[in-house]
Amino acid sequence: MLTTRYRSANITEKQVWQLFIVLLVLLQFSALFVPLLEPDATLYAVVSKNMVLRHDYWNLYVDGHDWLDKPHFPFWVTALSFQLFGIHTWSYKLPGILFLLLGAWYTYRFALELYGEQTARWAVCILLTAEHLVLSNNDVRAEPYLTGLIIASVYYFFRRQVLPGALFLAAAVMTKGIFAIVPVGAAIGGHLLFTRNWKELFHWRWLLAAVLTLAFIGPELWALYQQFDAHPEKVVFGETGVSGIRFFFWDSQFGRFMNTGPIKGQGDPFFFFHTLLWAFLPWSVMLYAATGVILGRWKSQREYYCIVGALVTFGLCSMSKFQLPHYLNIIFPFFAIITAKYILDLHTEKGLKFFRITQYTIIVLVAALAVVIDLLYKPAMHFLWIIPAGVLIILYKVLHNWLNKTTREAVFYRTVSIGILLNFYLFTILYPDMMQYQSGSAAAKYLNSELPGKAVCMYEAHSYSLEFYAQAPVRVCDTVVAAGLYFTSAEGLQRLPRHQVIKEFPQFWVSKLDLPFVRKASREGVLQRRYLVEVF
Repeated sequence: MLTTRYRSANITEKQVWQLFIVLLVLLQFSALFVPLLEPDATLYAVVSKNMVLRHDYWNLYVDGHDWLDKPHFPFWVTALSFQLFGIHTWSYKLPGILFLLLGAWYTYRFALELYGEQTARWAVCILLTAEHLVLSNNDVRAEPYLTGLIIASVYYFFRRQVLPGALFLAAAVMTKGIFAIVPVGAAIGGHLLFTRNWKELFHWRWLLAAVLTLAFIGPELWALYQQFDAHPEKVVFGETGVSGIRFFFWDSQFGRFMNTGPIKGQGDPFFFFHTLLWAFLPWSVMLYAATGVILGRWKSQREYYCIVGALVTFGLCSMSKFQLPHYLNIIFPFFAIITAKYILDLHTEKGLKFFRITQYTIIVLVAALAVVIDLLYKPAMHFLWIIPAGVLIILYKVLHNWLNKTTREAVFYRTVSIGILLNFYLFTILYPDMMQYQSGSAAAKYLNSELPGKAVCMYEAHSYSLEFYAQAPVRVCDTVVAAGLYFTSAEGLQRLPRHQVIKEFPQFWVSKLDLPFVRKASREGVLQRRYLVEVF
């Protein structure tokens, strides 16, 4: 076995890990004040804002209409945050980040029970630098909540603690629907099945867990019933007689899976396989290698919780007709534990060389990509490079004085470092600059400062960011029937009666970046225009 070569006997690996954990926690909060991205994050924020303004926590409304798409739990939590701290960007993002950190804590505890302290420590570092998970702290949807809730439920069921396990599972179901049961059930049931622990697999406690979970989702079922099932006259998805409870149990999840529900998509069985290449950076190659090793030694495995929970969820998502990159975030804790164990199990010179070459190659490629993006985009706030540069100096001194660059620990923490640096750059420099091209939030900022209290109507230019950030009423108008302020597109501007353009805003969907937008020389050609107009 190769041993770590320390340059300083006064610094332990655990102390270095503690420094990195502080930086990783700070990283998760670094996007706390970056405006919310359209469309999804701003839509969810509007739902929670309507809860607070209407003093109605049972019914979900968007654009003045009943909204049936997602369960209530994340909206309840966000509404509580709004009640406590006010309606702000940071009070919307804060609960999601805390739930993600909760997931990191339970990832640590689960890995500690399975494989020991160092695997637990490294799994947390891998989880908190997995690229798409970090990006989700800027574009907060349901996934940060689910990531924490699902791994917490798995941990408690693993410990045979049914009550907290069912409570966390119920919260996960009230966040995304009954699909949340899949990774939990696959992890626990899969391990018991493949270890042939039949007595435990058919133990009565799992029936109790099912009953408790069903009882704990009672508030969700009641809310859906009183908003939809009790009012069949309501028009939802263009139809009447729509059952909210049926949608919750079937259409929302199985309807998407089989493409029979009101929300449809087109599936690619290899979508998530290649999505993981960037979504789990800088650890994706190690994850693929770890999975290959586990599959090759399947019968000799002693633990199946992580691999079965991950693979079953991955497989179902891959077979689904409705696919989005963030769907896999919920099993990143499993991926992180699998990857950490694989890296720490590398003891031969050949295996360590593969790890070293692969990760240093990824480090160089990621660093080069960040530089290329900065040179192409040319953000105005170059002076903020001092933040990642300061972090870089700290990490360099620690790692340079601590380890020889060829050791496993040095490679690992340098990989963690590039994840930290890349995302500090994204959240302190790149994304804040890009938000000037999100016309809705820019228009809301202008309205709040220059025309406070003035209501505005969105005409042929819908924006949830305008609706969320504006401090005055915002509504949707199909026609222009009265004088007042309107937010509209270039096409809508042509249809308005006598009017005056007050302010013009550039528009681009920042959540859907492409090269022509990133490249400053071609950016102007792909920008749309939105207008704040006064109609007389």
